[in-house]
Amino acid sequence: LTKVILDSLALRYAAVVATIERLTGQAIPGMHIVGGGSLNCYLNRATADAAARPVVAGPAEATAIGNLLVQAIAAGTVTSLEEGRSLIARAHPPARFEPSHPERWDQPARLYRDLAAR
Repeated sequence: LTKVILDSLALRYAAVVATIERLTGQAIPGMHIVGGGSLNCYLNRATADAAARPVVAGPAEATAIGNLLVQAIAAGTVTSLEEGRSLIARAHPPARFEPSHPERWDQPARLYRDLAAR
């Protein structure tokens, strides 16, 4: 049951990215997953394969870290958003997931699209 849920999430992420590309005419080279879901290696690998593009995962506590960063910038402790992002990347290096078998997701993606169209 868990695999079905995670595979469905990966297929949904891939479908949303494809829709954004179609609507904007802009290619999206990769995805960045933050929050608690970024800790699930299976989901991140499945997403990379289902979307046929790399996934960068982390940080898990992105909301809290982002809030802290904005406060640090406002207080003058951090001078810019770029500096803050650099600090976060060093403190919480993201994991990277490259697509390894995207062709295995062709049939599940067709089935997902058929179900979603109903």
